Order: sequence, then structure tokens, then C-alpha cells
Amino acid sequence: MRVKIVAGNWKMNNDKEETEALIEALKSKGKFTGVQVRIAPTSVNLVQAVNATKDTDIKVSAQNMHYSSSGAFTGEISANMLESIGVNSIILGHSERRAYFNETDADLEKKVAKAIQHDMEVIFCFGEELNDRKENTHFDVVEKQLKAALFSIQPSDWKYIVLAYEPVWAIGTGETASPEQVQEMHAFIRQLIENQFGKIVADNVSILYGGSVKPANAQEIFSKPDVDGGLIGGAALNADDFFAIIQSA
Repeated sequence: MRVKIVAGNWKMNNDKEETEALIEALKSKGKFTGVQVRIAPTSVNLVQAVNATKDTDIKVSAQNMHYSSSGAFTGEISANMLESIGVNSIILGHSERRAYFNETDADLEKKVAKAIQHDMEVIFCFGEELNDRKENTHFDVVEKQLKAALFSIQPSDWKYIVLAYEPVWAIGTGETASPEQVQEMHAFIRQLIENQFGKIVADNVSILYGGSVKPANAQEIFSKPDVDGGLIGGAALNADDFFAIIQSA
């Protein structure tokens, strides 16, 4: 049975003190029931985040990971390194990584495979740009991204995968896909997975929505049958807003 998840992607925000303060503010809200909570601080604050969330319901994810175990890859982080500090969850394929750092579907296929080798949870991001939506090719774009990076894994590997649909045109823009548009795409995604891997896999994978989710719209979006929570950007940097979104899941 799939689970409700609300994950906060902090992106390149919060220094050490701000990271610790935000985690303490979240901890002060008490236990989270019925929903799994993730936070993804910047890489230099992962150790502090892991230490600060011990004995809590909050799980720490990294924002990126290289597909090699080691080597001459300046500025990159390996799965081994993340494991060594207690991080076993990773966001891969975020639209900003694709756009600004030229991550390709082939790169992401290798990253996903490496994460699975290390028994790491993958929050896999994908979604169309505004032109794709206007040209009515958004389903084709999503299908291509999923097939390229995830359809080479085994059905048993899907226990490591959480999907995060993020229409690029709705990230950080204040624009949000309508709840009906979100549900339509999530249902399409689940059917796509069922066609390739079977109904059990499709029914058990959590599919999150990411794209300007706020306390005001979270409940309506999360109420849709194929929406299992959210990958939250800006609103995750405010403890009260993030907690309100968590409560909506």
C-alpha cells in the first residue's frame, strides 16, 4: 500500500544556523501522523540535519548524487559518502538539475541504478515545460522521461522509487496546475507504470506533485485519488507553511 509523503526541497537555501533553526521549528510541531516527512537541505548541511532529526519522524534526503562511486568528479557526491553520514534518500532529476546542469535522461538512468544498488530511496522528478503543455505534448514528454530513466529497472526495484511530477511551468512561478490537471497526469503516470510493470507495482508507488504547492491549495490537490503528497519548494522554508501542507496530506 502506498504512503502519503510530503518532502521539502530546500534547494540552495539556509546556512548551518538557519538549517538547525528550521529543523527545530519543525520538531516543535510534534509527531507527524499518517504522512512521511522528508527534508532535503543543501549538501554542506546534511550532517547537521541528520544529527538534528535523530529520534524524530523526519527523514533527510540529499538533493543530488553522482552515478560513480568515486573519481575525478570535482564538486560531486557519491552514494557511499551519503550512506556514511546516514543519508539513504535522494532527489534525482529535478527540473533545475536538468535545465541548469544539463542532466540527461541517460545520466539519470545511471544515477537511479546506483542508488538502487545502495538500497537508497529515490524521489524521481520529471515534468513538462510550458511549450509542451501548450502544444499538447505533455503526456509524451512525461512518458519519455519515465521510460528513459526508470523502465530499465526490475519490478522489485520499485520499492525504492517515489515519483514526483513537477510541471516546470509551475515551479517557483506562482502558477499551479489545476487539481484536475494534476489528477489527469498522475492517473496517466500510474497507468503507464501498470502497463509496463503490473498493477501491484503501480498501486504501491507514491506519486507526489511539485509545483507551487501552498497551504491554501494543498488540501484540494492532495485530495485527488492518484496524488500521494507533494515535493515542496519555497513553502518548505517556512515551518508553519510546511506544517500546514503536511497536515493537508
